[in-house]
Amino acid sequence: MDPKEILKEVSDTIKYGNDRQPNIQKAFMDFNQAVLSPGKLPSKTKELIALALSLSSTCEWCITFHVKMAREVSATDDEILEASYVAVLMAGAPALMHMTIVRETLESL
Repeated sequence: MDPKEILKEVSDTIKYGNDRQPNIQKAFMDFNQAVLSPGKLPSKTKELIALALSLSSTCEWCITFHVKMAREVSATDDEILEASYVAVLMAGAPALMHMTIVRETLESL
C-alpha cells in the first residue's frame, strides 16, 4: 500500500476515535505526546526506538508513521535504516521483510 494512503488511514483512525471515544482517544494522544517528548532521551532517539519496535511487531501503520515522525525530528535515512536493522537483529526475517515499508516510506516522503 502507498505510504501516503497508510498515513491517511492512521489519521482517519485517530479521527474516528476522537469522534466516538474522545476522552479515551485524548488520553492516548496525551500519553503518546508525553512519552515521545524530549526527556532524558531526545525525541529523535525515542522515534528511532518506536520505529524499531514497530518493525519488530510488524505493524505496517506504525512503521510508516514512525518513519515519518523520525524524519520530522531530524533523523537521517541512515539513522532510520540503522535503527531498523536493530529490529531485524532482535526480531529476525519478519522485521527484515517489513523493511520494505521503511524503504517505500523514505522514498515517498
